Amino acid sequence: MVSLWFTQALLPTGWATGVRARIEGNSIASVETGVAPAPGDDRHGPAFPGLANVHSHAFQRGMAGLAEAAGPADDDFWTWRETMYRFVLTLDPDRIEAIAALAFAEMAEAGFTTVGEFHYLHHTPDGAPYANRAELAERIAAAAASAGIGLTLLPVFYAHGNFGGAAPGPRQARFLNTPDGYAALLDCCRAAIAPLKDARLGVAPHSLRAATLDEVRAVAALAKGGPIHIHAAEQTREVEDCLAHFGARPVDVLLDRIGLDARWCLVHATHLTESETKRLAQSGATAGLCPVTESNLGDGVFPAPAYLAAGGRFGIGTDSNILISAADELKALEYIQRLVRRARNVLAPPHGSTGRRLFDAALAGGNRALGLSAPGIAPGAPADLVALDAASPALALAKDDALLDAWIFAGAPIASVWRGGRRIVADGRHVARAALAGRYRQALAGLG
Repeated sequence: MVSLWFTQALLPTGWATGVRARIEGNSIASVETGVAPAPGDDRHGPAFPGLANVHSHAFQRGMAGLAEAAGPADDDFWTWRETMYRFVLTLDPDRIEAIAALAFAEMAEAGFTTVGEFHYLHHTPDGAPYANRAELAERIAAAAASAGIGLTLLPVFYAHGNFGGAAPGPRQARFLNTPDGYAALLDCCRAAIAPLKDARLGVAPHSLRAATLDEVRAVAALAKGGPIHIHAAEQTREVEDCLAHFGARPVDVLLDRIGLDARWCLVHATHLTESETKRLAQSGATAGLCPVTESNLGDGVFPAPAYLAAGGRFGIGTDSNILISAADELKALEYIQRLVRRARNVLAPPHGSTGRRLFDAALAGGNRALGLSAPGIAPGAPADLVALDAASPALALAKDDALLDAWIFAGAPIASVWRGGRRIVADGRHVARAALAGRYRQALAGLG
């Protein structure tokens, strides 16, 4: 048993001072408040539960910063995608594992303790299957084990190049599956994550562009109660193509022709009408928001105030992994709304903390989207904890909710992270960072 003492900690009942959490195995065994540190306690600054990263393409960490030079035409998501396709063709299983392992370690350093990996690389660069159908899924699982982060694996079903079952392009060959092939892949993925102590498996029809309605239904039926994630309404061209094919917008199509519930996470959901916003909020599904990537790609602005006012749930994800930071995702979500409305504290409750509102929503929505048990610093909960650096000047005047505001908006650094009771970040750095960074550099050597 390990005994951790925190100056303050965010409990399900609110902030408490002098908090001792005893960790036994993967879980929190007991919590005391208002106590002084004991000789055997491991002492730390303010703490809060670790967050879930609801949407990641780990391999894209390897191309971060490589698509920031303008091309001959106007740049948007679709031109960025061409750069990504070229990068994908350079990656073998060893490179994919090395990139993912460092990305997952950086997620831990940023306060994420579980990642939802939207895993759509399945085959060799020419589209041929590996002898082991789950070769690349096993590499993702191995990367999560190396970093010590929790994993919800979301194998992606991808079959078409656009709405109506259009033929895919040659550079999409690594992604493609038939419905039967996907079902077989899912079984292999279940075996691939079995060695991890608490990994979860979901399903992910890529989008209405890449899967027909019948295929989306078939993939969802394979979830067996687990999470179901899908890209939806990220770009305006996607919405226009959907209207041309179905006579309806993507989120309306999913609501009316598929049916959504609490198992579903709609990634991005950027371009919503007022009606779609309210209906999505009322469906029980989670919006998987990735504000840093959405800003980087110029996607658009999610209608967060109206969505939250309607009772909507959201989680945050790092998507393209151009920058891995839970605080920056939450900050971007709020700052984008401020720029649009020329106002401050747009997403805060009346007379309340913006940081606390964002954190609470992302904590609850993220765990729900990844099929995790109820989060929190409480007996029986997973021992997934984050502690800030108490010596940081950014925390000099901060207490209670202002601690979250200082972390998200003022750059207060993370000092320590525990995942399943194991300390994987100390003094702000992943305990295996040097080794993982070395593997990463070696994997990318010669690709420039």
